[in-house]
Amino acid sequence: MTRVFNFSPGPATLPEPVLRQAAQEMLDWRGSGMSVMEMSHRGKEFMSIHAEAEATLRELLAIPANYKVLFMQGGAIGENAIVPMNLIGRTGRADYVLTGDWSKKSYKEARNFGTVNVAATAESSKFTAIPEQAAWKLDPGASYVHICSNETIGGVQFHWTPDTAGVPLVADMSSDILSRALDVSKYGLIYAGAQKNMGPSGLTVVIVREDLLGHALPVTPSAFNYKTQAENDSMYNTPPTYAIYIMGLVLQHVKATGGMPAVEEHNRAKARLLYDFLDGSSFYRNPVAKEDRSLMNVPFWLKDAALDEAFLKGAQARGMIQLKGHRSVGGMRASIYNAMPTEGVQALVQYMKEFESQHG
Repeated sequence: MTRVFNFSPGPATLPEPVLRQAAQEMLDWRGSGMSVMEMSHRGKEFMSIHAEAEATLRELLAIPANYKVLFMQGGAIGENAIVPMNLIGRTGRADYVLTGDWSKKSYKEARNFGTVNVAATAESSKFTAIPEQAAWKLDPGASYVHICSNETIGGVQFHWTPDTAGVPLVADMSSDILSRALDVSKYGLIYAGAQKNMGPSGLTVVIVREDLLGHALPVTPSAFNYKTQAENDSMYNTPPTYAIYIMGLVLQHVKATGGMPAVEEHNRAKARLLYDFLDGSSFYRNPVAKEDRSLMNVPFWLKDAALDEAFLKGAQARGMIQLKGHRSVGGMRASIYNAMPTEGVQALVQYMKEFESQHG
């Protein structure tokens, strides 16, 4: 069996030990005689899987006791509507900070449910930098302030936590949750699709402070009401059971290999390796402000776009796939989430050097 280095922005590569364990347990989970895929979500077997996954997530992220952890469906795109449906009713207003395509989508969706203010936007820099907080125009009467902590397309990331003067901070952390240490208490709500660092697609994790429950708009479907889901331990409807199981295995893997300090050190080292090479090359470029560069998604462009196809074909021949940039911006993008080994980034840098020497 040959495993490729998968630089996909999501669904992303998973730790190989997790995949092997899931394969071993596919037909018979711990002597139950059935696959996790076949289990009742209310049976004792799956309830133990569910409880262990939540407990491990709480431990790794040091989630305070006054926060609920919800396992939902719909992805971050779904949460773009579910968040305002649950929170904007507190005052009817919300602030959004626009740092790229995903936060723009969040803002557009939220406007269907209340008055939404653009507190700051990085549009003037073509979304290559995070707006300095001194320039933000926050509404003190907003129900919440929304950010996207890491923009997968543009490759910008918050490396600091905004001060919102007591207004609940909401963050879409789909592409960088579990990648570094995090002070959950500084956020009112965090949501994240699992398919970058935590598991497969189909599962969305929501971490919400208890005082923010119970404010849903009347139009909110019961399955998307945070209070209803919290009261039912995410079992109001059938949750994405197999995705929760895989996430639990990933979390146990992270815990067994050093927890968040080890994960963060690993991710910073990988990113530094790639960015240092890019900064020393005149053949490739990364336009993102250095202080705002993502540790997860590294977009880059070749000096001559006519060479893009040749670059991608050469990479694939060397076992490196999914390096094509998002269709809206072109170029290349290397997504180097938790499960991407250092060897994968080293192989990419070596290939980039060779390609530059041949075509530069």
